[in-house]
Amino acid sequence: MKPRPPAGRRLLDLIVKGWAVMSALLGIGALIWILSGVIGRGIGAINLDFFTQLPTPPGMAGGGLANALLGTIAITVAATLLSVPVGLLSGIYLAEFGQESRVADQSRFAANVLMGMPSIIVGVFAYTLVVLPLGHFSGYAGAVALAILMIPVITRTTEDMLRLVPNTLRESALALGAPRWKVTLSVVFRAAKSGLITGILLAVARVSGETAPLLFTALNSPYWFSSLSGPTPNLTVTIFNYAMSPYDDWQRLAWGASLVITLGVLGFTLLARFVLRTRE
Repeated sequence: MKPRPPAGRRLLDLIVKGWAVMSALLGIGALIWILSGVIGRGIGAINLDFFTQLPTPPGMAGGGLANALLGTIAITVAATLLSVPVGLLSGIYLAEFGQESRVADQSRFAANVLMGMPSIIVGVFAYTLVVLPLGHFSGYAGAVALAILMIPVITRTTEDMLRLVPNTLRESALALGAPRWKVTLSVVFRAAKSGLITGILLAVARVSGETAPLLFTALNSPYWFSSLSGPTPNLTVTIFNYAMSPYDDWQRLAWGASLVITLGVLGFTLLARFVLRTRE
């Protein structure tokens, strides 16, 4: 076979590297553009009232989104409590017990499909599953919808992290007479702890900015809430409503809420990277 000239290989290498650098710069530039736009428009709405006051009636200046902030936190915490046990147990089954079995393969396929499922479809499903039988919107329905989005992320991350644990650790613990469940929880989980925490943080970041599922489940409310049993205020639906309103003050609050969510997602992502880097 006739060898290719080195000049051609070097030229192709430079072209590929150039495209890779341009693609990376394009992604970084888009991120900087979005962050600068959200910060520039939203920073003016961030003040003490924003975090302590209720929304004002249409057309009135002032007020804040304290109820939406608390509602978002409550729904996200409830979704985390629902999804983490299911996701961790599913990941344990796939990595430790099911492995290459038929049920495990089907479970992985289902998790992969759910990870790519449009969130609005999950919202409609939660609406049919929870809202219609109860007869009203609720924060619990919103938590169920977000939990469905979180479970596949936690499941696949848990499986991947547990598979990175060397088999010698399992074999050593089993050789000492420890039961399989105790080996998994005390040895394997401890070795993969940072990776599991990273997966949970990424799942929380994944659902922090979701709007469509909450439109069909939690809806929204301009008042304080005492439980998640009724329509629950949240930032994402508030942004959706305020951004389309004709009132300048509501649009300003929408930009402020967008800034809070953006910084929250960015913070969770950076924290996940820090935890994973600490593990390495």
